[in-house]
Amino acid sequence: MKRADPIAPALSLSAFLRALRERQSPVEFGLAAGPRRRTPGLRREEVAQLCGLSVTWYTWIEQGRDVSVSASALARIARGLRLSPAERAYLFEVAGKRDPERPGHRDDPPGEILACVDAIDGPAYILDRTWSARRWNAKASRLFAGWLDDDGEKNLLRYIFLRPEARSLILDWASRAQRVVAEFRAAVTAYSDDPDIRRLVEELRLASADFERCWDTQGVLTREGGERVFNHPTMGLLHYQQVSLSLAGWPDYRLTMLLPAPSPRDR
Repeated sequence: MKRADPIAPALSLSAFLRALRERQSPVEFGLAAGPRRRTPGLRREEVAQLCGLSVTWYTWIEQGRDVSVSASALARIARGLRLSPAERAYLFEVAGKRDPERPGHRDDPPGEILACVDAIDGPAYILDRTWSARRWNAKASRLFAGWLDDDGEKNLLRYIFLRPEARSLILDWASRAQRVVAEFRAAVTAYSDDPDIRRLVEELRLASADFERCWDTQGVLTREGGERVFNHPTMGLLHYQQVSLSLAGWPDYRLTMLLPAPSPRDR
């Protein structure tokens, strides 16, 4: 019996570059598309010339050799091959590099995207790259006293570590706070040169010994959902399942939803 083929892995950088090169039209780059071309699309030396790179070095990249590819070199390839925004984003993603010219990372998503939290039947909010809330619904405002219920500071980390309401609201505050810091560190790795994030971290290190201790452990965790329990001053013990999603087209923003869940004794 013939075995089914395994699921193909994601394209490597070398395979993606070759696919890009082969689907380019020489005519669009002012090159002759004569009968002597033995391969579809552009030749490697043509790509290297268009991108201002060494032919040998570009060839090594496409061959998958162990060479270091900088973000600036990837930017040259993206410009030289006139990649679309989606192709450029994928090029940097598959190379494991951050695009220094990524457009719009400081812009807000359109209002209709932010407004999606109003349609969610449960506490929901959207965080930006510094983990400051940009939009939340009425149920989130009622749940998070001292954070989303007034006109004050909207940063989640400042709320957790600097507001006394957070320590009484969040059940098992110490372990949750440590996990949040590890998730934040992982999330902002790509923004190590962002002055807003560096300023936030330094401010919290000075203002909160608990944050400094959590930060100095160097913990790194993926931001995941799961059970969340809150001890609300008026609504009592509340159980939720947290779901977090990235917004398509706006990778610096993340939607968090808290879906009602039964308490352990009711399961």
